[in-house]
Amino acid sequence: MPCSLISLVTPAFNEAENLSVLYERLCATMDSLEVDWEWVVVDDHSQDTTFAVITRLGERDPRVRGLRFARNFGAHIALTCGLHHAKGDCVVALAADLQDPPEVIPGLLDQWKAGVKVVWAARRRREGEKATKVGLARLYYWVMRSIVGMTEMPASGADFFLLDRVVVDAFSRFTETNVSILALITWMGFRQTIISYDKEARLHGRSGWSLKKKLKLLVDSVTSFSYVPIRFMSYLGFVVGFAGFAYAGLVVVNFINGNPIEGWSSLIVVVLLVGGVQMVMMGVLGEYVWRALDESRRRPRYIIEATTGGSQALQPGPLQGRCRC
Repeated sequence: MPCSLISLVTPAFNEAENLSVLYERLCATMDSLEVDWEWVVVDDHSQDTTFAVITRLGERDPRVRGLRFARNFGAHIALTCGLHHAKGDCVVALAADLQDPPEVIPGLLDQWKAGVKVVWAARRRREGEKATKVGLARLYYWVMRSIVGMTEMPASGADFFLLDRVVVDAFSRFTETNVSILALITWMGFRQTIISYDKEARLHGRSGWSLKKKLKLLVDSVTSFSYVPIRFMSYLGFVVGFAGFAYAGLVVVNFINGNPIEGWSSLIVVVLLVGGVQMVMMGVLGEYVWRALDESRRRPRYIIEATTGGSQALQPGPLQGRCRC
């Protein structure tokens, strides 16, 4: 597809040491293909020189565009911003930490050329990651596939993927803030397929993907696409109510038989048990209510503080197709 424009989108947070290396590998990979390409990097309000590195790359190569958030909005919002600003006939999303090797991109493009609208690069193996991190990731995808019901979602996870322009345009119509992009794209449908790759170890720095952010993503993903927690609350309320009526019947029967149940301990156990169940149910309900309130405010999902590069990203020139290193 010599006339195609391929957009590469990368969220970045404190990735100053990795971006130059990633750029060189992208050049080596993309310039070997008969396509024009652009690289959109979204700086999620990094505390290091990430945006300065993006600016320097953009000055050397007009195919590189950068956007910087006014504050930290999170990786999924940064990826959303990149998808909104991508101009390509298809868009490839990959991380800035070099765990997603750019050399996999030709395989994604082969599937796209065959007519597939969404191509997931699923992790076959994950180098340099702790067993606890891998275990939590597997738990998340098990919940999404088995409880939420998204059986089409890659079982091993896929942060590295390709979207056709028609999918990107459809995605841009959604305005939800608290949602998993992976789950939303899976829910959207379209013709999807999966290829496998080995996830590499992080080259420099530390991941900003904390346990707190992982838990929020899990709650966002479940509450956005499933009413199972609400339905479970109804079932649990019925069970606890039935148990309460049964216990009350037992108390009445024992009283009639002259054996009333005595003791402060038994009473407080029942109160604590029922109270604890009620608090958990209120917490689950509160997660849904808070998200509904947050969406009703209609605040912008992100605020761009600065942009850089890309003024000639779509214009052919003598350097087009060659790395500007």
